[in-house]
Amino acid sequence: MVHLVRKLLIPNSNFKGLFIMKTRNRKSGYSVNTANEYVDSKQAIHCLSIELEPQIKFENNQPTGEIIAYKAWFSQKGLPPFTVKFEKEVELPKYLSVVSLGNLQACEVGYNVYFKADSVKEVK
Repeated sequence: MVHLVRKLLIPNSNFKGLFIMKTRNRKSGYSVNTANEYVDSKQAIHCLSIELEPQIKFENNQPTGEIIAYKAWFSQKGLPPFTVKFEKEVELPKYLSVVSLGNLQACEVGYNVYFKADSVKEVK
């Protein structure tokens, strides 16, 4: 998972002249704005996966065998590799292809950032 947290300086009224660090998009759920804080839409994104990793549903700590989503790894200059979840099976381009991720969204949970997208398409 991507372990990035963008910070915003916010004045602390308790300590004159000091600041407390806070994350920017502290709201529940996925959003495009949160994804834009971490992934630069003007820089190339590279596909690192050669096949999708199925995400299996669990009940009572046991796998049911039902596939509920798929994940793939991607990279962008200046970021550690990150996974993106797809709710439907998508066709991945070749290894290290430059791609665009359709409707890329992110969600911050603690200090982790989780990404999801609707599609992946090779950029020619």
